[in-house]
Amino acid sequence: MNASLQVPWQAEVVSRVQETPSVFTLGLKLDDPAAPAPYRFAPGQFNMLYLYGVGEVPVSVVSDPEHDDEIQHTVRAVGRVTHGLEALRPGDRIGLRGPFGRGWPLEAAAGRDLLLVTGGLGCAPVVSVINYVMQRRERFGRLAIVQGVKHMDDLIWRERYEAWSGRPDTEVQLAADVAGSGWNWHVGLVTDLFDRLSMSVQQAMVMLCGPEPMMIAAIRRLLELGVTPESIWLSMERNMQCAVGLCGHCQYGKDFLCRQGPVFNYPEISGRLGVKGF
Repeated sequence: MNASLQVPWQAEVVSRVQETPSVFTLGLKLDDPAAPAPYRFAPGQFNMLYLYGVGEVPVSVVSDPEHDDEIQHTVRAVGRVTHGLEALRPGDRIGLRGPFGRGWPLEAAAGRDLLLVTGGLGCAPVVSVINYVMQRRERFGRLAIVQGVKHMDDLIWRERYEAWSGRPDTEVQLAADVAGSGWNWHVGLVTDLFDRLSMSVQQAMVMLCGPEPMMIAAIRRLLELGVTPESIWLSMERNMQCAVGLCGHCQYGKDFLCRQGPVFNYPEISGRLGVKGF
């Protein structure tokens, strides 16, 4: 990657998928033919996507690290920059800085069962984990993917969930607080799904991402079920602007999410999680 991580790579939009009315996925390819060699990311890291003349935003990488054809990012259009990114089409160009932050501990997870718990669009930071595991299935034990949404219409990647559920030693459990016709999954809280899993969660490594109240409730229930604190990992979200630990916007107690995070082991931040001011 560029030595300073300050100057964006030039990237071309090579694919675009509208996931929901407000969520879309952009596939990017770096313009510089020499760039893909030094560019490497780990699942859980993020890039800063720069829209010329507008600004930049942090977005998790959702593609597999060895997927050289394109670097995929899933974005929800909620602000000025993301609405600008929403208007991009294949052939358009943007800037890319990264990768930044600490990713998921997948080397330490080798040989273990994995439980991925996500809420809302919080699933994006763990999609690269799912892609990673699916491409290297022999390295891991059972995989359980648990996803909760407020409304059934908020669920993205329905086809992917169906495909994942058909893979060996893999189960998918979905929940919606509000559901209607056509919803064949659980209606209620995502934490209700832990009792439906066929795996023994006590032996699993858990990776959580989503709204903090959901993660706090999930951790509380997982600890009750016998999961050790050291087996729980979280991807945190804060206002990241510079991505190199200088602006201070993403400071989380003594840490900066863009450098020491966004992935943390639960014991590292258990005293800060859900505390006002952090």
